[in-house]
Amino acid sequence: MNSHTLFANTPPVKLFFMASIPGAIGMLAGAIYTLVDGIFVGQFLGETAFAAINLAMPFVIINFALADLIGVGSSVPIAISLGQKEEARANNIFTCSCLMIVGTGIIIGALLYAIAPALIELMGAEGEFARLAVEYLRVYAACSPLTTIIFAVDNYLRICGKIRSSMGLNILMAVSGASMELLFLSVFHWGVWSAALSFCLAMILCVVIAFIPFFRGKMLLRFCRPRFSVGMIKQILACGTPTFLNNVAGRITSIVFNVILVRLGGEAAVSIYGILMYVEGFIQPLLYGMCDSLQPAIGYNWGARQYSRVRAIGKCCFTASAVIALIFVAVILIFPAQISELFVPGGSSEFLATSVLALQLFSFTYVTRWFSFASQSFMLAIEKTIPASLISISTVLVFPLLLILIFWPLGLTGIWLNFAGTSLLAFGLSLAMLLKYRRELRQPDEPRPQPPSTEKVSSAS
Repeated sequence: MNSHTLFANTPPVKLFFMASIPGAIGMLAGAIYTLVDGIFVGQFLGETAFAAINLAMPFVIINFALADLIGVGSSVPIAISLGQKEEARANNIFTCSCLMIVGTGIIIGALLYAIAPALIELMGAEGEFARLAVEYLRVYAACSPLTTIIFAVDNYLRICGKIRSSMGLNILMAVSGASMELLFLSVFHWGVWSAALSFCLAMILCVVIAFIPFFRGKMLLRFCRPRFSVGMIKQILACGTPTFLNNVAGRITSIVFNVILVRLGGEAAVSIYGILMYVEGFIQPLLYGMCDSLQPAIGYNWGARQYSRVRAIGKCCFTASAVIALIFVAVILIFPAQISELFVPGGSSEFLATSVLALQLFSFTYVTRWFSFASQSFMLAIEKTIPASLISISTVLVFPLLLILIFWPLGLTGIWLNFAGTSLLAFGLSLAMLLKYRRELRQPDEPRPQPPSTEKVSSAS
């Protein structure tokens, strides 16, 4: 089944299972690796190393966010162009975006490597804590030119209808990265830098494998002579801005939280916050993988003006997001102590009590967080970049910083309450955005444009 048939003719519920389940499984594999990474570092290298990688992680994510800005930003107009039967335009956006991502990786990676010590020092870290954080961050920075494109090519595979290939790539990356990290830490007894190196090597391997069919001309999207234009770049940046803001503004918030936590509770508080981030790093990619996998289908049908299919696919996304999120609320509430001990075994009774409280308060985040997450993804798919950006920046930066001030008298408890409070505010904003565009979303369908008779059919992997 080619991507035109998949997106245009497959019944919405069937399309949901065909696209979102493999996407969710692929992202779940990555989320499991993130959990394993934290567990391995905590188990083999100790609490200081675990705190160090959590201190450095916001900068690692910012590095990838710049590539994701282009990758996601290009995926939306590519999918819409294909829905409008403008294959040449889609191929040009694809080619130009790949070149932009590699160039950005070189520049940002070099800059991040150079200023890593200054960044960690600004966070308030000292001694061994700071040294390990710099060591971890610099590995990601050095590998940036070869690794940052991995998340973009994952989007391109899904646009081409290669949904199972995308899933397989994510599983391979997680398994190979975890295997190498276990080898480096438990057999070779290397330091925290090897935890970063293992994932970088896994990403490079998957980048090579993913691009082989593109270079061989076996995919719906093909490389062509790049034709850059100001309008195209603006469109890519506009469509990628919500995801970029979500990543970067969220990391800025994490940096602010870490600075406060270092001063309020030292390494222990940073470690507890790290546990929360690893739990979120498991749940959020699952929701993201499911919603993101449906974006090409929503964008394609939006470009083809098949609004009833857009609404039906979106409904599937919202319903499934709610179910998954509420399941995780129950899991966190039931097993907070066990989750804490996975990352920091043998912690003091005071540490365990604080981390259990933090996890219990954090669990209420996902009572409402699923709604803003699905709303942002849906808005982005139909090129409503301003409301998507507003939801994003408010959820990950404006609301959390506002609630820091409101909850400040509560100390560390205020930090743990911040997540659920932010989620509730984001729910209200997202609902308002959807109601604003409900008339446009209820438009009647237009006659479908017929695909070119010379279209090459590519079987789904």
